[in-house]
Amino acid sequence: MIIEQQRSIGSGFDGTTTADDVLQGIDLTGKLSLVTGGYSGIGLATTRALTRAGARVIVPARRPAEARKALDGLPGVEVDELDLGDLESVRGFAERFLASGRRLDHIIDSAGVMACPETRVGPGWEAHFAINHLGHFALVNRLWPALEPGGARVVSVSSGGHHLTGLRWDDVHWTRGYDKWAAYGQSKTANVLFAVHLDRLARDFGVRAFALHPGAILTPLQRHLAREEMVERGWIDERGTPLNPAGFKSPQQGAATQVWAATSPLLAGLGGLYLEDCEVAGPAPADGTMRGVKDWALDPAQAARLWALSAELTGVDAFAA
Repeated sequence: MIIEQQRSIGSGFDGTTTADDVLQGIDLTGKLSLVTGGYSGIGLATTRALTRAGARVIVPARRPAEARKALDGLPGVEVDELDLGDLESVRGFAERFLASGRRLDHIIDSAGVMACPETRVGPGWEAHFAINHLGHFALVNRLWPALEPGGARVVSVSSGGHHLTGLRWDDVHWTRGYDKWAAYGQSKTANVLFAVHLDRLARDFGVRAFALHPGAILTPLQRHLAREEMVERGWIDERGTPLNPAGFKSPQQGAATQVWAATSPLLAGLGGLYLEDCEVAGPAPADGTMRGVKDWALDPAQAARLWALSAELTGVDAFAA
């Protein structure tokens, strides 16, 4: 069972580690990274850290003008248009990139939505599942020719939210009884299952995949939450100031685990694992805290089932016979 492989490898890092910390001594000159959401929040911190280590970074963005403004002055960054909620946009971006003939060393699927009101995209798909999972599924599969030469890593950014629920197999698009937090949780479980099955399919080509929890970070990801709700949850005070007891990381600390997943030599030969705080996470504890990983997120049978469903929905499967 994969859950038995979820044990510390002694990285020497922790929840206070920053993205720059994990890149100390790592030269990414000549490497090409793709970071979805790479112009806001932890995605922006990820882009900045990768460029400081010498990598070129492609940032596909739903709002390219806003992305260019946020990334202005960063060397080696390219911006292109991509809407993860629109499969035609995903196809167009992938075709433009593949036409360049370049190979990718890292894909970091960092973009996402959280706890949004009931929203439908594409053919009526629930937005969390469509944007957080299906859009990234289609993107990685369409970009497979740029990964297939080997040596690349795909990083699927999940969260502790996967503890909220497994896959709602009888109604993944929440056509009844919509719950914004459960819908978000399902998409985060899907992010982990995606990495599990991608790693199984891709490892023979020298491509590995990881999923992770970046930690709690106050970023534009919370844009759909009212201030009153965040106060009630103990995240901020009435003035909007973050409360330290909530355990929030800075964006630079939040970016650390995904940068570590993409670049750390300690992870060579590994894959299909769930990471947090720049370490391989342990199994979820019985006390109900959102630490570690739930066994439902690592179940190989569910991972294969989700892959088949995602391929059917998106019409894309790089590994189809």
